[in-house]
Amino acid sequence: MLNFLRSRIPAAGLAAAVVLLAAVSALQAHGQTTADGGADPTASIGGGRILLVLPFDNLADQASDQATNQPSPAIPAAQTPGQVKTQTNPDPATLDWIREAAPEILNSRFSSAGFLPLTREDRLYALDHLGLPETFEPSRATALRIAETLDANYILIGNYRVTGGTLTLQARIVDVSKLRLSDPITETGELSQLIPLLNSLAWQLTRKLDPSFGVAEETFRAAGSKVRLDAFEQYIRGLTERDTDERLRHLKKATDLSPDFTAAWIATGKLQFANQQYEQAAVSFSKVTRPSGSPDPTTLEAAFYRGLSLIFSGNYPRAEEAFAAVARVLPLPEVVNNEAVANSRRVHDATAAIALFRQAEAADPTDSDYHFNLAVSLHRHGDKSEALTELAQSLKLRPNDSEAKALEEAWKTDKPQPQSTSQSDGVMASQPEPLERIKRTYNGAAFRQASLMLDQVEAARLAALPGPQRAAKLSASARAKLDRGLLLEAESGYQAALAADDHSAQAHAGLAEVRERAGDIDAARKEAQAALDRQPNLDAYLVLARLDLAANHLPEAQKEAEEAVQLDNTSRAARDLRKVIETRIDSHSASDGKPAAAVKP
Repeated sequence: MLNFLRSRIPAAGLAAAVVLLAAVSALQAHGQTTADGGADPTASIGGGRILLVLPFDNLADQASDQATNQPSPAIPAAQTPGQVKTQTNPDPATLDWIREAAPEILNSRFSSAGFLPLTREDRLYALDHLGLPETFEPSRATALRIAETLDANYILIGNYRVTGGTLTLQARIVDVSKLRLSDPITETGELSQLIPLLNSLAWQLTRKLDPSFGVAEETFRAAGSKVRLDAFEQYIRGLTERDTDERLRHLKKATDLSPDFTAAWIATGKLQFANQQYEQAAVSFSKVTRPSGSPDPTTLEAAFYRGLSLIFSGNYPRAEEAFAAVARVLPLPEVVNNEAVANSRRVHDATAAIALFRQAEAADPTDSDYHFNLAVSLHRHGDKSEALTELAQSLKLRPNDSEAKALEEAWKTDKPQPQSTSQSDGVMASQPEPLERIKRTYNGAAFRQASLMLDQVEAARLAALPGPQRAAKLSASARAKLDRGLLLEAESGYQAALAADDHSAQAHAGLAEVRERAGDIDAARKEAQAALDRQPNLDAYLVLARLDLAANHLPEAQKEAEEAVQLDNTSRAARDLRKVIETRIDSHSASDGKPAAAVKP
């Protein structure tokens, strides 16, 4: 993906991306329309929109910023009344975290909407590449240089102001190619509603970038609702603090306050891993992995680092399982290589490891470590001739590899193998044969790009199915996302299913549950009824029963719960809901002095 991906993604990631893109092209070669004549859904995936969201400025400091940080002449300055005036915050020192909180939330929502937002790590990489400190606050001219370094199509700039307990957020979009600045988009509300306000801002910006985007604003506002604001503040401080102990302290507070806070667990695990606290890191990363549902880049990242943590703590069987789980979804060479290393150290039998090392080498033949590892495994297996060939190829790619040079000399002269330290993992070998090298670097850009390619492959495959079958597949995928609390992705999936087949009761029922969770009661009822109009549906009856229970419409709720149980008497959710409703009815009857309703078994 342009120069940035070429610089950030190793050959391994690019090789995998090329293979996956070839698969997409092969599927699309049969035509650009679906089996029922609809538009190819792969055509708009990602949309080619790479977004760079910069930290928001605090308008309390705007006056000094204007004096020393003039905007680029190519991009007109903001004209918001009062922008250059110094504002008074209740306590600016306690609100500085909002600066980084804004891009964190916006990036998450843009990613869910199908764009390609650049991460905080990407931004810090660009600053380092330009020789700028991490805390540098760029002018718009410098922001354009950063965007060019990262190949971003758009820059999002913004600011915030806190007056009393009121928070005002404002953002603008810079079109990098046209040097055009959009009109400002503003959200105002209580400071305690920071996350919903940023969600609404993200929805408006998304619609600005893609007017055809159809996910409801209520769904955006409900995203991330399980994360407490105080936990989110601790998470942001855990990312930005300089002192390692302080960072860990803040992150621990974040996970204590919100135990399901995925991003905080990943940040904790990465920090522990960097401090060589491998056992603790493995535990932190395990909080992210989920046994069900299709993995996303976040869970794959956590599983990769969990595998590294386990392998460095000596738990080779669990490490092999972790890498194998990632490889089943994204068989990038570094993942397959590490699976092979764990296998080799677990069973000390080169047979299985050789096959995996060959797979890694085939995916990226330009990496000398894969040739080195294959050579070591072949030699251990007794195939000395091919081992020397692979070792020679490794030295051709990395002529100054002293370990490989010493090993080649020992193998050629049949001397005892040199005691050595692996260049990659730094572990002293305890046997004559050197240890295979571990790939310890997780490249998020490579994984995100490969994940996008896999999504395109799947979309192209679905495009070949008839409408009803495609709707069923899309609804099942959306259900898995909904079960994981990914409301935006779930709604997008259900809408795609309805575009494929508006008669899908499953898709209407799923969309009803999304609306229910987002708090849009009227829309939830409408979608649930639409599902029932098409076919009796367990999920639709459950949505209606929960809504009527919440509204204290007990007879209606009881009837709907009973319908759900009759459709599937094995459904625990239906039986539990019916019991709750009947208990409520009994309670009301007792308080009114009326006979209790009969409770069904």
